[in-house]
Amino acid sequence: MSVLTTSTTTRTDAGGARIRPAPHHAERAGPGEAAAAFDRGDFVLVAGTHVNSRLIRFGQKMRIHGDDRRHVKWTHAALIVDRDGSLIEAVGAGVRRWHLDRYRDHDYVVVRIHTSEENRDEVVGFAEWALERGSSYSRLSTVSIALSMLTGSRLTFFIDGQFVCSGLVARALERTGSIFDRDSAHTAPADLARYFLAA
Repeated sequence: MSVLTTSTTTRTDAGGARIRPAPHHAERAGPGEAAAAFDRGDFVLVAGTHVNSRLIRFGQKMRIHGDDRRHVKWTHAALIVDRDGSLIEAVGAGVRRWHLDRYRDHDYVVVRIHTSEENRDEVVGFAEWALERGSSYSRLSTVSIALSMLTGSRLTFFIDGQFVCSGLVARALERTGSIFDRDSAHTAPADLARYFLAA
């Protein structure tokens, strides 16, 4: 297991847009390992191995270049909603409750956010809201992201209240004061890894 502490300063992307992730540090767990510490409001990035994960990785490689390419290995994101490791995540069947132990056989990283209890309440509250309303997985956002990755377009289309995994996490993290350089509907797992320097 390794821990990476990252800067809390505001950065800019290649186009000059401000990116300000919440202060944080990351703890990586390899296959068979378990993360030792996390809190509600933190999030996890997973390096999946199934066919969908390979497609996500391929698409991310089309858009993300240079030093940031090291982040394309991360193909799934989920929010940690309690200190026992319960997750809320968006998957093909919709937004569901899951558990961090289910990813023990995968390479994953827990990004530990340094924020107030009030902000953690907001992050978890947003995730619970998405779960309780029965939010669907956003297939339309998936098409929008794919077109963006293939063409470089910044055009975004989605159905409000539907989420891809990383979009759900990004929308929740906006409640901590994080500012990203793209709409949450177009945020991929590798973008979250890039924003939070979770290699």
